[in-house]
Amino acid sequence: MEQLLAGFSVVIPISVAWGEMDAFGHVNNVVYFRYFESARIAYFERLQMLSYMQENGIGPIVASLQCRFRAPLTYPDTLSVGVRAHSLEADRFMMDYCIVSHKLGKVAAEGGGLVVMYDYKALTKAPIPALLRERILALETSSA
Repeated sequence: MEQLLAGFSVVIPISVAWGEMDAFGHVNNVVYFRYFESARIAYFERLQMLSYMQENGIGPIVASLQCRFRAPLTYPDTLSVGVRAHSLEADRFMMDYCIVSHKLGKVAAEGGGLVVMYDYKALTKAPIPALLRERILALETSSA
């Protein structure tokens, strides 16, 4: 599993729940985006981004998100979900996601998304604060 997630700075475990499956007998496609969200929030927690947002009103907002489904997931299974950030610009950055099934022993989905920094008080996009930029770069450098 580790080599499938090499280069991902944050990896979290997730257990597939019975209720995540649909009438076709596999995890519903919407749930994959929830797995991405769980990894993204874990990443933000590592950066202390959410507490920064509460203090300063500036935080992340997802502008776009996509997923490439590679294998169907079923209950029971344990997943490892990796996330990393790259392509930092003045007010945005990209995030990559990878879902690995322990039962299948392979990548079940890959995705990516654009995150824009947003000023929740002024209701407009904002530059990535220097402190958060430093934290992102430090986290990505330490996992390289």
